[in-house]
Amino acid sequence: MSATWYECKVKYRKTHDSGEQKVTTETYLLDAISFTEAEARINEEMAAYTSEEFLITNIKVANLSEVHPFENSDRWFKSKVSLIALDENSGKEKKTNIYMLVQANDVKEAFENTSQAMDNTMGEYSIPAITESPILDVFPYFSGDEEKLEKFNATEKSENKEESLVEETELK
Repeated sequence: MSATWYECKVKYRKTHDSGEQKVTTETYLLDAISFTEAEARINEEMAAYTSEEFLITNIKVANLSEVHPFENSDRWFKSKVSLIALDENSGKEKKTNIYMLVQANDVKEAFENTSQAMDNTMGEYSIPAITESPILDVFPYFSGDEEKLEKFNATEKSENKEESLVEETELK
C-alpha cells in the first residue's frame, strides 16, 4: 500500500536567533488517509513543536511517489525521475515521470541519494531535474511502529538462527 503524502503550510510567529519575532509560513509533509486526518496530525505535530498560536493556511496532496530520508542531511530535494520503457506497439521509447523527495545537504548529494534510492529498479531511468524543496520536516505515519517491527524481525531472525544451531548440534 502506497502512502498519500500531504503538504501542509503552517503560519506562526517564530523567534529567530537574534531574538526578533517574525510571522513565517513553513511547509511540512506528512502521510495520512484523508485531508481531515492530515489536519489533525499537523495540529498535533505543531502543538509539540511550538507554544505559539499557529494557523494552517493550506493542505494539498503532494505529487510524490516516494520519500527517502538519509542520515546526516538537513534539507529536502524534489527529484524528477523519468522511467524509460519501450512501447511495444510503436517501438518508441516512452518516458513516465515520477517525483521523489530525497534528503541531502546539496544538489550533488541529492543526485547521489536519488541514484541510490533507484538502485533496485530493473528498468532504465534518468534524473532530469532536482530542486530544493521548501519542506522543512517530514512526519511519516508509523515512525514508532516501524522501529518496533524492525526489532521484532531482528529478534525473530536471531531466534531462528539459534534454533538452527541447536538442530545442527543435535544431528551431529
